[in-house]
Amino acid sequence: MEIKYQLKPASQRRSEQFKPDKPLPFGLLRTDHMFIMDYEDGQWTNPRIVPYDNVAISPGAIVLHYGQAIFEGAKAFMHDDGEIYTFRIDKNAKRMNHSAEILCIPHIPEEIQIEAIHALIDVDRLWFPHQEGASLYIRPFIFATQDSLGVHPSATYKFMVILSPSGPYYPAGFTKPIKLLITKRFHRATPGGTGSAKAAGNYAASLRAGEFAKKFGAAQVLYLDVTKTYIEEAGAMNHYHVTKDGTVVIPEFTDTILRSITSESVMELSDRMGINTKQDRIKIDDFIKGVKSGEIVEAGGFGTAAVVSPVGEYVFEDGSSIVVNNNEIGEITRKIYNYYTSIQTGKIEAPEGWLKKVERRI
Repeated sequence: MEIKYQLKPASQRRSEQFKPDKPLPFGLLRTDHMFIMDYEDGQWTNPRIVPYDNVAISPGAIVLHYGQAIFEGAKAFMHDDGEIYTFRIDKNAKRMNHSAEILCIPHIPEEIQIEAIHALIDVDRLWFPHQEGASLYIRPFIFATQDSLGVHPSATYKFMVILSPSGPYYPAGFTKPIKLLITKRFHRATPGGTGSAKAAGNYAASLRAGEFAKKFGAAQVLYLDVTKTYIEEAGAMNHYHVTKDGTVVIPEFTDTILRSITSESVMELSDRMGINTKQDRIKIDDFIKGVKSGEIVEAGGFGTAAVVSPVGEYVFEDGSSIVVNNNEIGEITRKIYNYYTSIQTGKIEAPEGWLKKVERRI
């Protein structure tokens, strides 16, 4: 792929390493540039890196009316050698194409997605925040641009990548579990729908549940399947729990659950970490009984942004609650978090292919 570069004048670009004096918020800051590629006449064309700016779009664009949009979330980290490495970016590229298939969006070869991301990071590498626990959050996305009010897949699209220099997800340290609301009022997705895609509409549909959870002091809802029987997801994260014998249990992936790269990675790392993992269909009634009896000793969510979000309490609409591990972070949860983040930052050797160095191009 031959990428065209239209860069900001040197005087307007970051010219030295970014050294913020306080932890950066997650996802709010942008770097100088963005990557764009267009789909038209049946092919992806005109890959380019340009200054970060607004994008012109027709008021009749299909994405604005029928929500044909997908995205990914990944991270890059600076290691002790001063180089930047993306983490499992091939998994994100593969999942992007899975989402594209579900939403009738043209595939982009995985190697092209990765090249686009690496090229952009190289251009804006001086934006990497030099502080403990920092990362470059990577947001690739595709949206439909055809000006048409007919309900059909778009004939044109844009693929874009933007970067967000972000501080540690837990500025005060990995110390405080969250609350989740257990309710049968909401469902994240339905069988045969878009639940296993990272589709923009899925996140729009989750906002109402998230706002409802806040009324009970909870960070998010623990979603159940449409039969209101089985656990699905913890807000925008895969759920997990740890049994008394030390086994990490993750709900089986279905077409109503997003296949978390973090969950998959934890399962692949289980032998290295010396823990047992398994997937199962988990009845909510059995889960509640397990917490109350002490058979379930830890719980939480897996996802790219936080890696691990421990849950210390589950609340109900009637005001009652159940507490996990005395509302403290458990030993296995902490072990997973520390090991996983150490691989990301190069402190522990990663499995082959998990880390890709961002080569210097310009």
